[in-house]
Amino acid sequence: MQKRLWWWIVCGLALFIAGYSIVQYLLFDARQAGFVQLKLMLSATLNSFWYIMLYLHIVFGVLALVIGPFTLSSKLREKNVKRHRILGYIYMVSILFGGLAGLYLALNATGGWVAQLGFALLSLGWLFTMFQALVQIKKRNIQGHQKWMLRNYALTFAAVTLRIWLPLFTVLFGFNNFEYSYASIAWLCWVPNFIVMEWYIQHKLTKVANYRDMTKANR
Repeated sequence: MQKRLWWWIVCGLALFIAGYSIVQYLLFDARQAGFVQLKLMLSATLNSFWYIMLYLHIVFGVLALVIGPFTLSSKLREKNVKRHRILGYIYMVSILFGGLAGLYLALNATGGWVAQLGFALLSLGWLFTMFQALVQIKKRNIQGHQKWMLRNYALTFAAVTLRIWLPLFTVLFGFNNFEYSYASIAWLCWVPNFIVMEWYIQHKLTKVANYRDMTKANR
């Protein structure tokens, strides 16, 4: 029951942020978005290639954010394995393009080298965990695949946690210190997610898997 509740909370937050991103960046002009306006104030100009990478990152990031919870649901997977595979392929492609675009954006992030390093590691981690999940499923290691997918979605969920930290830091420290705040958020948006997910994998998921293996062995 508790696991199901968390799934609905994650779904709700993911859909909310996805909807917010679609409205702000895709339905309206991205140049008018608050984040872009602030970046324009701090930077001289943003070239057309930067905007292309931003749109790619938003589109594929939104896809990954929305699809992710449905690929992780064991009940939905058991009901329709074919649908699970299709969603999984779409999710992986989204991570590939979203991660590469994110890496470019990270190297041009506001907040200096601290923010750039934080977002670059997030993008690299996003791509790496997805690659590991793909390797494990090719080996037909379902448990290994599930663990890497969970790690990957913890990084995908940085899109949500970043937008939780942003208004909080703005209220606490104001716009004048945005560059310093953003440098901290570049790490806070994903490192805690990854730590919590790793704790869940090691202390909850692994124990459940070991218990099932022992039960099967004793039959």
